[in-house]
Amino acid sequence: MKEDTQTKPSQRQQEESQEMWRTIQVVATVEHTVAVAVAAGGGSEAVDEHNLIPPFNFAMVDNGIFRSGFPDSANFPFLQKLNLRSIVYLCPEPYPESNTEFLKSNEIKLFQFGIDGNKEPFVNIPEDTIREALKVVLDVRNHPVLIHCNRGKHRTGCLVGCLRKLQRWCLSSVFDEYQRFAAAKARVSDQRFMELFDVSGVKHLPMSFSCSKK
Repeated sequence: MKEDTQTKPSQRQQEESQEMWRTIQVVATVEHTVAVAVAAGGGSEAVDEHNLIPPFNFAMVDNGIFRSGFPDSANFPFLQKLNLRSIVYLCPEPYPESNTEFLKSNEIKLFQFGIDGNKEPFVNIPEDTIREALKVVLDVRNHPVLIHCNRGKHRTGCLVGCLRKLQRWCLSSVFDEYQRFAAAKARVSDQRFMELFDVSGVKHLPMSFSCSKK
C-alpha cells in the first residue's frame, strides 16, 4: 500500500508552521510593548508606531526582561522606546560600533558574556557563565534589560530556560518555550543543559517577578 504523501506536511511546511505559531504568540507582546512605548512618549511627540521594528525573535520574558536576536540599526527606535538600562550580550564577538554608539547615547550598560555558538555535537555551554549572566538579569537595578545573542535561539534560550527553572516552571514548559524560538534548530544538548542546571546556588527571585508555576 502506498503512503498518501499529500496529507503529510513537508519539513519546510512544518518549520513554517512552527514559526507562524511562535509569531502569533509573540506578536501580542510586541504590540502591547509598542503601545506602552508610544503612550510613554506622551502627546507632545508624534510617534509612528509602524516605524518601530522589533529585533528578530523579540519577546517579553517577564517584568522588565526582554529577549531577542541581534538588533541592528533598524531596531534602534523600537529599543529606545523600551527605556532599557542594560543589555546582556551572549556572544564572544566585539559589539558593533553602531550598536555601541546607540548604547552610549541612550546610557545603556552592556554586559557581555562570551559563549561560543558551537553546533552539535561539539557544544560546550559554560554553566558558570550562565550563572553570572543570570545574576545580572535578576538584578532589578539593571531593568529593563534585553537578553540577546545572534538569532535569539540557543544561547538566549538556555539563559531564559534557566530563569524559568528559578520561576519553578516544569521542564515540559521550559522546553516548549525553548522550542518555539529555536524551531527546527532546537538542540537536545541545550535542553539537557537546562534540565541539569542547578538553581540552588542562585539567589531567590525578587517579588516583582512572576513566580507562578507553568
